[in-house]
Amino acid sequence: MSFKSEVVVDGKGHLVGRLASYVAKQLVQGQRVVVVRCEKLILSGSLFRNKVRFGEFLNKRLLTNPRRGIVHYRAPSRLFWRVIRGMLPHKTARGAASLGRLKVFEGVPEVYAVKKRQVVPDALKVIKLKNHRKFCYLGNLSSEVGWGKGNIIADLEKKRLARAKVWHERRVEESKRKKRVLETENAKKIRA
Repeated sequence: MSFKSEVVVDGKGHLVGRLASYVAKQLVQGQRVVVVRCEKLILSGSLFRNKVRFGEFLNKRLLTNPRRGIVHYRAPSRLFWRVIRGMLPHKTARGAASLGRLKVFEGVPEVYAVKKRQVVPDALKVIKLKNHRKFCYLGNLSSEVGWGKGNIIADLEKKRLARAKVWHERRVEESKRKKRVLETENAKKIRA
């Protein structure tokens, strides 16, 4: 990936760990990265297995005062953020600066809806995970363990897709109109 002011990555269909390692490397190199649609990121293994693993993670706490200890994020974007944080030296100034260059979102915010979104082929499920392997979506896991915003995000995504469809149809119609105009007799005479 060439260096740009900001790279927007569409998380849909990517494996969590593979995408996180790629994003972490870009962050350390100084690239600003935005990951959208984190609820559509994929974890290998069944939903039940991942829920059991997350349950074990929830048992980790500070013995003397549990309120001060480890923070168990439930939102898919924060879970992905935490995976990336584990791949960065976040306790150093360099690592903290790298983590500061990262933005993660559920759904696609309006600001990034009009920007070109990229995929990372090395992290795609269709390329890296065999067909018969079980998998689950990060959004489904989050909903099972206490994240309650899944329905709101789904509604906002439907509205965004409807707006995008209208824009696309208008754009196709405009290109057809331009093509018809260029094929007229007057346009051919002008070009000749």
